Amino acid sequence: MLKKDVVNKMSSELSMQKQDVSLAVDIMLKTMADALVADRRIELRGYGSFSVRKRKSRLTKNPRTGKMMDIPERKTLHFAMSKSLKEALISETE
Repeated sequence: MLKKDVVNKMSSELSMQKQDVSLAVDIMLKTMADALVADRRIELRGYGSFSVRKRKSRLTKNPRTGKMMDIPERKTLHFAMSKSLKEALISETE
C-alpha cells in the first residue's frame, strides 16, 4: 500500500479533503522519524512499536572477492507488532 492509497482511504472515510489528510500524514510521519532519530521509542497501541537498535560492528567475507571486510556499527529500525495485530494476522491465514 502506498502513501497515496492511505491518504485516499482516510479522506474517503473521514470525508475530508485529500490535501488536509496528506498534510496530517506527512506531519505524523515526520514526527515519528524525528523521534526515531532521537533514539525514542514509538508505541501505537493495538498496532505495535518502533524502536532503534544498534548492530555491532563485525568482520565478514566478501563472497565475490573473498577478502575480509569490516562492517561498522550501525543503527537499524525494529518493529514489534502488538498482540492484537499478531492474532489478527494469524486468524487471517487460517
